Amino acid sequence: MRRPTMTDVAREVGVTAKTVSRVLNDDGPVAIETRERVMAAVRKLGYQPNLMARNMRVGARDAAIGLVIPEMGNPFFGTVAGGIESAVRARGLTLIVGSSSETADLEQSLIATFLARRVSALIVVPSATGDHRYLRSERVAGLPIVFLDRPAVGLTADSVVSGNRSGAQAGIAHLIGYGHRRIGFIGDLPATLYTRRERFQGYRDALEEAGLPFDRALVETGHDQEAARAATLRLLALEHPPTALFAANNLASMGAVVALARAGRRDVALVGFDDLPLAEVLDPPLTVVAQDPAAIGEVAAELVLSRLDGDRSRARRTLVPTRLIVRGSGELSPVSR
Repeated sequence: MRRPTMTDVAREVGVTAKTVSRVLNDDGPVAIETRERVMAAVRKLGYQPNLMARNMRVGARDAAIGLVIPEMGNPFFGTVAGGIESAVRARGLTLIVGSSSETADLEQSLIATFLARRVSALIVVPSATGDHRYLRSERVAGLPIVFLDRPAVGLTADSVVSGNRSGAQAGIAHLIGYGHRRIGFIGDLPATLYTRRERFQGYRDALEEAGLPFDRALVETGHDQEAARAATLRLLALEHPPTALFAANNLASMGAVVALARAGRRDVALVGFDDLPLAEVLDPPLTVVAQDPAAIGEVAAELVLSRLDGDRSRARRTLVPTRLIVRGSGELSPVSR
């Protein structure tokens, strides 16, 4: 069924489309009786004004916030989006979400679409290879832009990130405290990704603090669950394999859990970065360095709202702390071989 248009409303009332536009946009004099007849026709036909077109025509901002995330299927970013939406909905704003697929070109295209729509603000999880200098003019013009999970590249802007380095250091120190001296690291790709670099540095910090040597052979990568599973098997096949693993994101954790289970390896300790659904029912339950994605979303939303309310202070980076959740997999003592 065709959606009713402004022309349909005008025809129903017997006036011009311009008169209907004046009524809906409160733009110009219209007789009270005519106004009432137009609104009655709007209700009868179920006409919905095209607010985006109107905003573009008059130069107004849309009552929407654009959110760019790397992938829709990652539960971490889903929870982040939920935290943002709950905060902005209370202010009458709508959240619109798009995925960059971790691609800089797609990210920029998606942002261009949001800007063409004249969103009130942007919240962006930047892609690993992105460069955000193209947003300088929007930033100077006062558009609130907040980067989350990772800071912007080439642009001074607000950002909300987790305590990646300190969290990873705490996770590795936990394994060291249970007697592990050879600890494998499974990180994301590319190696230049901000979160990967920070968590890897936390790994190095913990080893250095404990006086343990760094062994490049114990460092593997895996961008998705299957790649992380394969990386885990490569580590276990080393001549001198690790007795413990640190999986540096939730997909790496899932891959490591699958690899250990299929190999029947219950003697390898595992700590993951990011919590997982059903982590408590795994055997053994998964010990994690947990981020707070809902809080990250809420903090980003609050920052955007404060900017919309007129806060013109300097750009700032907000750090959301992590916490170690002890469940069992990270508390296995090393087995002598």
